[in-house]
Amino acid sequence: MRGMTDRRPAVRAYIMLAFVMLFWAGNAIVGRAVRDDIPPFTLAFVRWTGGLLLLLPFAWGHLRRDWPKLLAGWKPVLLLGLIGVAGFNGFLYWGLHYTTATNGLLFQAAIPALVLGLGALAFGDRAGPWQIAGVVLSTIGVVLVIVRADLHVLTGLRLGFGDALILCGVLCWAFYTSMLRTRPAVHPFSFLAATFLIAALAMLPLSISEARAIAVIDWRPDVLGAFAYVAIFPSVIAYFLFNSAVDTIGAGRAGQTISLMPLFGAGLAAGLLGEPLHSYHLVGMGLILAGIAMAALLHRAPAAS
Repeated sequence: MRGMTDRRPAVRAYIMLAFVMLFWAGNAIVGRAVRDDIPPFTLAFVRWTGGLLLLLPFAWGHLRRDWPKLLAGWKPVLLLGLIGVAGFNGFLYWGLHYTTATNGLLFQAAIPALVLGLGALAFGDRAGPWQIAGVVLSTIGVVLVIVRADLHVLTGLRLGFGDALILCGVLCWAFYTSMLRTRPAVHPFSFLAATFLIAALAMLPLSISEARAIAVIDWRPDVLGAFAYVAIFPSVIAYFLFNSAVDTIGAGRAGQTISLMPLFGAGLAAGLLGEPLHSYHLVGMGLILAGIAMAALLHRAPAAS
């Protein structure tokens, strides 16, 4: 009974992460769908500005109390805001204008391994053999889903400018996940508001550079809906849930759940776009879930987490 009680926070963390990956899979679909309607940095600027405005009524009181701590810890706050909020999403939206969703998802499959590597290099984290095996198993499942069980897809990949942008975003996210432990001890809303503000300010000059493209945006309901979606679900809700989950189960195990994104992406594509699900989706899902379960259930807590 005691062991079951002790696992409840971890179970809640994994449930939160499942919602995070669902919202982020939707974010990737939206970013790809509106690539011809909304310039990438404008989408990112509206995302973080909108997220900040939605968050401020709940965060204002915490911000006033936490301001001295945020100022004292300004270096990690600035770095995390620039790298994990502005950098990752800016590179992702920009890259999706030049590369396929297949290539983008393949690069994102490297995030769990990168998180483990950065944790080892920066903090001396030691991943157990089961955690490493779980990451490998999940990564195989991701690749299987993305290449549709056809190795010719891998051999036919052509890497270009957009792929380099996605890779930069992947590195940013792995860094953000590993470095979250360095943020000051402030209320989660205070931290989110500070990093959202940093991201919005970073995206502002880049968005201004897209003035010509902004001038010809067709403000259709679906375009407005895209702005609303990215500001609410993959921003305010997902970042709050992700940061809380990292606090509970650590960067390595939280980072591994990024493997769920292709599954949710396939499910959303089937539900929204009518794309069929195939047997390789089920096999890939089994490998991904088995890998995550292996790391979760047979995890040995690292010395530094």
